[in-house]
Amino acid sequence: MGTDKQELVDFSKRWDKAMISNNAGEIGKFMSDNWIIIGSNGITPKSVFLQMISSGVLTHSRMDTDEDNVIIYGSTGILVSRGTSAGKFNGQDFSLYEWSTSIFMKKGSKWQCVLTMLTPANKS
Repeated sequence: MGTDKQELVDFSKRWDKAMISNNAGEIGKFMSDNWIIIGSNGITPKSVFLQMISSGVLTHSRMDTDEDNVIIYGSTGILVSRGTSAGKFNGQDFSLYEWSTSIFMKKGSKWQCVLTMLTPANKS
């Protein structure tokens, strides 16, 4: 993997670790101000997502990938990963095996995610 590609995968792995720390301040450092996540419930902006984490409505106990695919276009990176996200939402346990497509922008030497879209994945 080239330098930018490996850098983006490493950045994503650090973001996964931040997610299971359930520290909204740390998690937010990986996202642009206008970051959104798209899932089965629609579009959620960064502020709402981080508020759910801060309040304990959403917690993560697992966030990992078993496949990463990276495409770099100048200062834009696309990371398509397959893996498991697990934790609690509104007090209910969840464990999702899913594809995650994230779009990143690089400003100077720093990556930030601008969009994440989740899609259920089949275990093969």
